[in-house]
Amino acid sequence: MKRNLHPMLVILLIILYGIIFLVPFSGAVHLFDWDEIIFAESAREMIISGDYMTVTINYEPFWEKPPLFIWLQVISMKLFGINEFAARFPNAICGILTLIILFLAGRKVHGNRFGMLWSLAYATAILPFFYFQTGIIDPWFNLFIFLGILFFIFFLEGMHSVKRYLQVSLSAFFLGLAVLTKGPVAVLIFVLAFTVFLILRRGKISVVPMHVVVFSLVLLLTGGSWFMVAIMNGNMDVVRSFIDYQAGLFSEDFAGHGGFPGFHFVILLFGAFPASVFMLSGITKKKEDVRKAHTLRMWMYILLAVVLIVFSLVQTKLVHYSSLAWFPITFISAWVIHHWLDRKLEIKRWQLALLGGIGTVYVLLTVLVPTVMLYPELFTDRFPELTDPYVYGVLHAEAGWGAADYLPALLLAGGLIYALPRIRKREFKGLFALHIVTFLFTFSLMLLYVPKVEKMIQGPAIAFIEEHAGTDNRVVALGFKSFAPYFYGEWMPGYMPGDKEDWISRDRDGHPLYVVMKADKSQRVMQKYPRLMILEEKGGFVFAILMPEPD
Repeated sequence: MKRNLHPMLVILLIILYGIIFLVPFSGAVHLFDWDEIIFAESAREMIISGDYMTVTINYEPFWEKPPLFIWLQVISMKLFGINEFAARFPNAICGILTLIILFLAGRKVHGNRFGMLWSLAYATAILPFFYFQTGIIDPWFNLFIFLGILFFIFFLEGMHSVKRYLQVSLSAFFLGLAVLTKGPVAVLIFVLAFTVFLILRRGKISVVPMHVVVFSLVLLLTGGSWFMVAIMNGNMDVVRSFIDYQAGLFSEDFAGHGGFPGFHFVILLFGAFPASVFMLSGITKKKEDVRKAHTLRMWMYILLAVVLIVFSLVQTKLVHYSSLAWFPITFISAWVIHHWLDRKLEIKRWQLALLGGIGTVYVLLTVLVPTVMLYPELFTDRFPELTDPYVYGVLHAEAGWGAADYLPALLLAGGLIYALPRIRKREFKGLFALHIVTFLFTFSLMLLYVPKVEKMIQGPAIAFIEEHAGTDNRVVALGFKSFAPYFYGEWMPGYMPGDKEDWISRDRDGHPLYVVMKADKSQRVMQKYPRLMILEEKGGFVFAILMPEPD
């Protein structure tokens, strides 16, 4: 691997990567229920209402998230209009910034080559690429926490007093931005990691009381600014509800997203592939030449452990909850490869076997998916659970699956066959090829699979909602929870005052109410509202109309 690439050239290559692979495809498919649509809808409502200090859903306070990411989406929507591209564009920018920051941070502590390896590991891991194509909060939340930790490390290892005050202020500032993005869990993660670091260092760190004062003041003013404004505006109930919700994450399974205790271990192993496998040989006592490099490495180990433990304890199990761990995983992976290139570490045979095993699982899955979609009858007859009306409708929805959808499997299989023997022979071209092929595999999934999957699981419902958007009619989802009618139905203030199932029986000024139901819940909904008239059944959904009662 070349070591003499000029830093500006590397940064330009990262920007080019973002322009080619991240930005153009951000608006390729509809937003997915729930998370993407919730945040985009909150941004849309801010624009409609002109109230940029209150996060709302259906123009009622929404206490789950602070507003910083919503503000980024608002800015994007002001530039590009209220659409999918605008909702996801901030994360495409976050992807570019993240890779540049990783390169610069790695270069600062280990040199140019390490910075490139770290950026490469993150850019080619499977889930990080997908998440830079979404409209959810976590990419920015994770970046702010990482920057807070990074500047704190520079502060700990700094010598010049004035520069240390700047570094500790920047650390607190970015942690405050993380709080404004998703909440105080950012501070919890930092405090837990710092506590472990302090124990390992036996309390031997160079900190004076004024450093603590500056850090606390900047963190409070940055992270607490929105909460203080909310309180001053008389929205104490919103702040209290927000705190209750954050506390409930540790004791309740929100929205049915439970999981087994080892959920995040599996998700990170498969989701951060191939970096997650290379990382496994990084558990070593090998010493660093530079103290700053040693401190960064220690923090990365600690951060990985803290994220795994904290989010394994959280009852709600969602893939993106542990996504902060992608930073330490890709760091340790780059560290292993960096020393492997210098023949100071080995990539073990069992790691090659694990790379092959995980890769084979992905190959089999990407063969199975189009096969099921092309020949659903072969599977519905053997698996009774696939005859559920909604699942059956989804499987038989017309999404355009074809022979081209086997391309991701062929790419990855060919890459594994080419790369693994060469890695065993210590040839960097094999290792580089594995990263690039994994990226191409992920990119092809995004191009081929994601549009079809979206079309199957929610396409008919979104199309029905959009058909009636911008009129005096209303569209609601009954029997299941969906935020699609809000965003794609372009709800305005007062469209749906109160609970929708209560409002459904009220006078609607002579306008019909259109209803979206899932096929497996439609019978129960029809029994509850016998005046519903079915219009159409399509792709696992049932569409109906409820006319106003005659005078």
